[in-house]
Amino acid sequence: MPRPLSELPKAHLHLHFTGSMRHSTLVDLAREHGLHLPDALEEDWPPQLRATDERGWFRFQRLYDIARSVLQRESDVYRLLREAAEDEAAEGSRWLEIQIDPSGYASKFGGLTSAMELMLDATHKAAEHAGIGIAVVVAANRTRHPLDAKTLARLATHYMDQGVVGFGLSNDERRGRARDFDGAFRLAKRAGLLAVPHGGELLGAASVAECVDVLDADRVGHGVRAAESPRLMERLAARGITCEVCPTSNVGLGVAERAEDVPLRRLFEAGVPIALGADDPLLFGARLLPQYELARQVYGFSDPELAELARQSVRASAAPDDVREKLLQEIDDWLAPAG
Repeated sequence: MPRPLSELPKAHLHLHFTGSMRHSTLVDLAREHGLHLPDALEEDWPPQLRATDERGWFRFQRLYDIARSVLQRESDVYRLLREAAEDEAAEGSRWLEIQIDPSGYASKFGGLTSAMELMLDATHKAAEHAGIGIAVVVAANRTRHPLDAKTLARLATHYMDQGVVGFGLSNDERRGRARDFDGAFRLAKRAGLLAVPHGGELLGAASVAECVDVLDADRVGHGVRAAESPRLMERLAARGITCEVCPTSNVGLGVAERAEDVPLRRLFEAGVPIALGADDPLLFGARLLPQYELARQVYGFSDPELAELARQSVRASAAPDDVREKLLQEIDDWLAPAG
């Protein structure tokens, strides 16, 4: 009988703040604040998305901005993170690194610093409530000016003692080259933050290579297009650079036509470390556990291979050594034969 994947301890390293919201909470908050939601975010949820062209990406961003708009009170932020932590715990996620761009909320919550402190406090309370570890990745938006990214990098380093562990770069790769943000990433790396930019989602293997060569990435958000280059996969494997693979998101945005087309197995067999992620469950309709279910049912991962995926997610995390060792032991226990 297959082992329950919800009981497999794992780390979740690719989850965006707004996109972690429960769909039911989105609807509740919209009604409370008197906001109209389009059909794609209510009756026809999850939306049909395809972002491989400019029009599709614009629609994705528009829906994302509408979702962000329902977070109008500090209590809404606390609710979102509390519920996200509950959902993580229910799926066996014991360590979460959630990506936050406080600039998207600065005007609503008293400025960049106030928004950052609100989110960090809500994160700490959510972690305590759910009994899991939660850390924060501050993510810059590659469609904005690189100087904005430098501001966020400095902000991230200022809050390293309050749970910020990484610095990222998100949004459409086609509208902002990784190399344009090297100054921000140098600041972050020099301070000791993990470099975790997105790459190899809407652009090919060269985008992943640029994240590695120019930004000195420790992990790459998505990174699935690295499978187009055997040589690049060899480099990622040799340097232990983890790809945060999000299969449901890849299909939802049209990066892959079907789940079967996501090159998870190819990356794994090439020795590339992998951390499965959900990206934006609010828009793609699936959290972390379904990604592991896909690995079992679609990509044919055995229980020992699933345990190795979980180990890779833990090893790639910024969890403290004692937490990491405990989780690795619990993964071994999950795999051990029933006594």
